Amino acid sequence: MSVLNKNIQQSHSSSCGARGRIIIAGGGTGGHIFPAIAIANAIKQLQPHADILFVGVQGKMEMEKVPQAGYPIKGLTIAGFNRSSLIKNIGLPLKIIKSFFQVRTIINQFKPTAVIGVGGYSSFPVLRVAQSKGIPTFIHESNSFAGKANIMLAKKATKIFVATDGMEPFFSTNKIVVTGNPVRANIAHSKVTKAEALLFFGLQNNIKTVLVVGGSLGAKSINDAIANHIETFAEQGLQLIWQTGKTNAAYYKALANGKPNVWVSEFITQMEMGYAAADIVISRAGAMAVTELCVAAKPSIFVPYPFAAEDHQTANAMALVNKKAALLVKDSDVNEALINAVLELSKNELVQQVLQQNISALAIKNADEVIAKQILYPSP
Repeated sequence: MSVLNKNIQQSHSSSCGARGRIIIAGGGTGGHIFPAIAIANAIKQLQPHADILFVGVQGKMEMEKVPQAGYPIKGLTIAGFNRSSLIKNIGLPLKIIKSFFQVRTIINQFKPTAVIGVGGYSSFPVLRVAQSKGIPTFIHESNSFAGKANIMLAKKATKIFVATDGMEPFFSTNKIVVTGNPVRANIAHSKVTKAEALLFFGLQNNIKTVLVVGGSLGAKSINDAIANHIETFAEQGLQLIWQTGKTNAAYYKALANGKPNVWVSEFITQMEMGYAAADIVISRAGAMAVTELCVAAKPSIFVPYPFAAEDHQTANAMALVNKKAALLVKDSDVNEALINAVLELSKNELVQQVLQQNISALAIKNADEVIAKQILYPSP
């Protein structure tokens, strides 16, 4: 018997009361995984004896991150549609069918009292099967433009938790609960000072600092723009904290070698340090990046990934731009426009203050607790 199946059987033997057996489905990126873990932690805070099982996709990031957070996870063999190579989709129908059988087995063994979908390939089959069995299902839509799978699942969902207002075009008004996006506790409740953070990165206290983040795999267009103008930062009296992601990390590190004003790594393990050190942030506009920057209250320049589904990253960024809470540079203009925008912003203290004030006003720090309460203690 596998360790996971033992965990399922052991957890089934405990009694946790109403909605005390929870499946959380989803993953694929940190933007889905970290909020899911935050929700799980909040559920455990409210109901310590709750049994929680994650369902993700084999080989994806969640299969590592979820066990590290202390929760069991079951991986499905499902995959998404590959738009770049149609031939790679030959086995997709079989994988989807197999995943539904896997999900039925998991649900029959675990007997959840509620199922939460946080986005990613595994969400759809898990919530679909749960809905067919009459199990209460909940959706967390992190983006300001809802995905097609969530729109389909929402018809039978109990409640839909959304990050922002204005989601009525996608979901039934009576099911929507505006909660914001759950943020990792080390970021939401960070007490790190700027001086401590700059010391962590080996940078100076009296120099304006720019943080560049593009996700775990990196953002090539942003990274190349930084690389092409890396000398400009020192010339203009700026420091750089540069998270490159895995792709081409060695090349970017070599460029920064010997430059005392540049800290570079493929990943920042303590992101609260990065936010605390930064005066200005350059970032993609994934839902969690936007949410974390609202909480961190940092003047931000977003470069939305143009090939995201339904161009949702542009929608995420524009929700802030329209409130004068952030700036936006198009990916197609990034090579010249990004550096110009950074330099202009770094020299304009008034604009920095306005952006910081407006983005801070959008911060929600207790989304995880609000969602957990809605799941554990539903109103009639």
